[in-house]
Amino acid sequence: MQSRTFALHLAMTPGIGGKSVTRILTRNNLLGRSPEDFLGLSPEVYREEYKLTTRAASSLATRQLKDTEAIEKRLAGLGVTLVTAADAHYPTRIEQMDPDPPGVLFLYGNTKLLEAKTFCVLSSRNSFPADLNQIEKLTEEAVLDGGILVAGHDTPEYQRSAVVPLRWGSPRILCLDRGLIKVLGEDLKDEAFRAARLWRYQFDPHTDLVVSPFRPEADFVGINNKIRDRLVGSLAMTLSFVQIAEGGNMERIARLALRAGRTVRVSDRSVGYRRFAELGAGVIA
Repeated sequence: MQSRTFALHLAMTPGIGGKSVTRILTRNNLLGRSPEDFLGLSPEVYREEYKLTTRAASSLATRQLKDTEAIEKRLAGLGVTLVTAADAHYPTRIEQMDPDPPGVLFLYGNTKLLEAKTFCVLSSRNSFPADLNQIEKLTEEAVLDGGILVAGHDTPEYQRSAVVPLRWGSPRILCLDRGLIKVLGEDLKDEAFRAARLWRYQFDPHTDLVVSPFRPEADFVGINNKIRDRLVGSLAMTLSFVQIAEGGNMERIARLALRAGRTVRVSDRSVGYRRFAELGAGVIA
């Protein structure tokens, strides 16, 4: 069995998350255990030796390899690739910043952007209209300076920045809080949100890149937005914050970025911007 097929088989098994996939791959490599040998183990061994939940062990014991092969063929035909945290080509920028990186990533589009001069413009939820205007302004400045935007797709804050590169024909990296197929459609041709379709009628994988740590057909669940936000921040070399809610996810990302040596800027529209300036962040007047 090819290693890619095995990794996808694990990733598509209900109850097995990205961390478990990485743990299984790493342990199998350490023990010299082949995918075929692993799949021949009992649910008891999965639970005791690999620390899988009862649900995951049961799903793994009953999941058919032919189902995975059908999904692999479909994803390959669409141009989707899978990378795990156990792979040498897992994005180093994520590992350098996030102490708990996603174990599995589905990539679709221009993967060369992972090595580009990237930036993001972040803001806590429920930003004011003036905050959204500043998000757009900061994004446009960075795009015109040759930066590649990293953003999400389904909040007003992310959408306000994600449309800017479309106006200038610049590439984007979009990080999702659900599966690729759930956002881009069955053939992965839809733009990620309605406002973007005013500028481009379908998604262009030759220009942009979409990254999702979730199964291709997975829908949104509560914790996904935090994983998505950390992924956006980790892939950006320069992070600008317009609003940072105290104790929220944006504050955590800002602190992680500063510890990782990234360029961080905080708008003076954010109440606690001086705290971050004292930690080394620049101030956006």
